[in-house]
Amino acid sequence: MYAFFVIFGQSASTLLGRLYYDKGGKSVWVATLAQLAGFPIVIPCYCLAPPKSCTKNEQIRQPSAVILALVYLSFGICLVAYSLMYSIGLLHLPVSTFSLICASQLAFNALFSFFLHSQKFTPFIINSLVLLTISSSLLIFQTNPASHVEVSKGKYAIGFICTIGASAGYSLMLSLTQLSFRKLLKGETHAKVFEMVIYQSLVATSAAILGLFISGEWKGLSIEVEEFELGKFSYAMTLIETAIASQLFVIGAMGLIFKVSSLFSNAISVLGLPVIPILAVIFFHDKMDAVKAIAMVLAIWGFVSYVYQCYLDNQSSKNEYRNGSEVSKSPLLEEVS
Repeated sequence: MYAFFVIFGQSASTLLGRLYYDKGGKSVWVATLAQLAGFPIVIPCYCLAPPKSCTKNEQIRQPSAVILALVYLSFGICLVAYSLMYSIGLLHLPVSTFSLICASQLAFNALFSFFLHSQKFTPFIINSLVLLTISSSLLIFQTNPASHVEVSKGKYAIGFICTIGASAGYSLMLSLTQLSFRKLLKGETHAKVFEMVIYQSLVATSAAILGLFISGEWKGLSIEVEEFELGKFSYAMTLIETAIASQLFVIGAMGLIFKVSSLFSNAISVLGLPVIPILAVIFFHDKMDAVKAIAMVLAIWGFVSYVYQCYLDNQSSKNEYRNGSEVSKSPLLEEVS
């Protein structure tokens, strides 16, 4: 379920973000706010989540309210920062180039996981990382320079740098989120995932609203709505659907971190990047060619390689348990802190 949320949410939010810009949207702060403001849909799920049952010792180890507030505040600021950079990148770059650069987040995350979690790499996981990265990198060959002749080289460079920075920031936040789940937000309950999403999104949304007013972009919103090519209703629905899709992506990413690891969450995210051009064929009538097909095959191959390593480690753990030895968990399923 979490993996589906990541792939669907990422694909839908990216395509809707591109639609917003293509049809007349100009505000990067509105695009950023649309990525963040959907967190209220999580509140009912949080209220209906089963209550956690902790032992006395676990309750003593719970962090103080001040520490939690600092964690959520820090994550919220980081969230709005890389969301803004993603919005700027999507404004100035073609979707294929944007997807290519976003694939770098897997390499960034592997680096951060190595230092923060002592992530161990096996041949199959290295193969998976290489295949997933190559898969998304192939999308650069789909870039049509003519579609961005109106963008100056300076703005194009800004979009490139912002997307790289956003990918690094997103990867760092994934690793830090995993660290917080292991060290601070202990307890096997989905409520932890909902809490993380709600509180950090609340901080990020507040910061985005503040940025919208400080930048002065709010003054041109009425004109932007009037000039939106698809009409006022479609303008509102585009932003609402972006908010919902983005929130599904965040829930899925946090859930995969909570259940598996930050590297696995990022691997699923990169697996979904080649899906974006496929959906563009369906909804934007882009042409499908051999390069896009090869990218999709490589992405699936890389993901299967990752899953196969998980299968091998689980089989090894079961055999050790049956032999009476101590159960050793997979380095992919539990990173040593």
